[in-house]
Amino acid sequence: MTNQGLLAAKALEMRAMSYTPYSKYNVGAALLTKSGKIYTGCNIENAAYTPSNCAERTAFFKAVSEGEREFVAIAIAGGPAGSEPSEYCPPCGVCRQVMREFCDEKFEIILAKTPEDYKVYTLNEILPMGFGPTNLENT
Repeated sequence: MTNQGLLAAKALEMRAMSYTPYSKYNVGAALLTKSGKIYTGCNIENAAYTPSNCAERTAFFKAVSEGEREFVAIAIAGGPAGSEPSEYCPPCGVCRQVMREFCDEKFEIILAKTPEDYKVYTLNEILPMGFGPTNLENT
């Protein structure tokens, strides 16, 4: 299995850990660091909605909180609870912005239905002209 397929499989596994009593839309993520470590995440909802957190940000925040700062790829899999993903689940705008904070434009985003059925995009493709740390270097 390729690294992309392995990450896709981990993201699919993480869907089972989601806490989604309101949307019932489970999302899992698996984030690969430059050092080869994988951090996982799932979406976690809250009755007040605003405090909810996406799977992608959960994985990033876990990794960053443990000192990681260099990332290679993330796989994302999502769909209605109780069923296999039938569509690709792209990251929301907030998650794309978090990716931009820590990753360069070549960072890979793997959208997975299965470990064998996935699409790969670069951060630049899904967030063209993104605002990041380099925009603040001369301020």
